[in-house]
Amino acid sequence: MMPPDPAALPLVTIVALCHNHAPFLREALNSILAQTYPNLEVMLVDNASTDGSAAILQEYAAQHPAWKLQLHPYNLGLCRAFNQAYRSAKGEYLIDFATDDVLLPERIAQQIAAFQQLPPTVGMVYSNAELIDDQGQHIRLHVHQRLGKPFPAPASGWVFAEVLRRYFISTPTMMMRRATLDELRGYDETLYYEDFDFWVRASRNWQFYYLDAVTTRKRQHGTAMSRGAYRPGDPHLRSTLAICHKAWKLCRTEEERQALAVRVRWEMRQAARWGSYGAAAAYFTLLRESGHASIIDKVVGMSALILSHYQRNTW
Repeated sequence: MMPPDPAALPLVTIVALCHNHAPFLREALNSILAQTYPNLEVMLVDNASTDGSAAILQEYAAQHPAWKLQLHPYNLGLCRAFNQAYRSAKGEYLIDFATDDVLLPERIAQQIAAFQQLPPTVGMVYSNAELIDDQGQHIRLHVHQRLGKPFPAPASGWVFAEVLRRYFISTPTMMMRRATLDELRGYDETLYYEDFDFWVRASRNWQFYYLDAVTTRKRQHGTAMSRGAYRPGDPHLRSTLAICHKAWKLCRTEEERQALAVRVRWEMRQAARWGSYGAAAAYFTLLRESGHASIIDKVVGMSALILSHYQRNTW
């Protein structure tokens, strides 16, 4: 049997976003070359790296003239840099690929095969991932077994309430339908990060599908990110609060509002735990205005409100 004509297969755009990924960049780009799926558009985007990444990207672009290269003179932020590439992309499906991660060879072929078996209401296919350290050594799987059950348990279908309630999607494994991104007009460029907002807005009108396969190796950079998480100055805090406000407006049922209250409560308590009292107070205000603040929430929230008046550093 003759192999299918690549031009007859859906075009998949890989937006390869780089900011100071030089130690991992060649492995990431080689993983694009190793894909078994033949109909690809590759867009290399450097967000003002200072570590030699741009030279590596230029080298690969010269070796593969069909690849498109964007070298930004200053850091546009993740959301804006992705949007600029996405708006000029031609693919029916897109992958937002951070170039410190690694695509496994069958990744795109597996996800396209899944999409072709799914209804057109499915806007995103995601999968399991292998978490690796800076040296590429195995840490664990994103979806692993806890008490004999998958944790975090992946969800498929209409998952809006689940997206509000808990974290279960491995961001680097996502393949997005272009029609979904078009409806959302891409990522929200006012935000510091993209994934939670995309999940919330996309899952309102589109289904998600979990592919039970390891398709991606996701790089965990030691404890660098966890050291700053929820602490004063963490740039994620304001974006997460803004997303929660948008999510309240999208909720249609009491079940969905209760699911979001779980998320807001978690964010409030983490911010309070790590000393971001202004953020904790802002989350409490949202929780109280929604009518979902418990007695414990009020104790935590009111304490955060008082402490935020004495906190010199802003959140």
